[in-house]
Amino acid sequence: MFDIGFWEFALIGVITLIVVGPERMPAIARKAGQYVGQVKKFVAKIQEDIGDELETDKLKKHLSLEDKDSNIVEILKETKEELNKIKNDANIDK
Repeated sequence: MFDIGFWEFALIGVITLIVVGPERMPAIARKAGQYVGQVKKFVAKIQEDIGDELETDKLKKHLSLEDKDSNIVEILKETKEELNKIKNDANIDK
């Protein structure tokens, strides 16, 4: 995500240790870890929501295609029924 390697992370840690001091470093590291965890959960939730939305869109498209197909099937069925009626009427007239 941020493309931070080991050496960049180590440099940030050393600078933080110098600025903050060794007595406050564990508390700050713990708090930073909590924030990173919250950010990861947030990103995972966003990804899940986007995935659900995409799945919903696919389902809507699929349902609309089925509606179109069902209309075609109904038209074909009605056409067959009308043709059968015409054939029956033609056979009765003979």
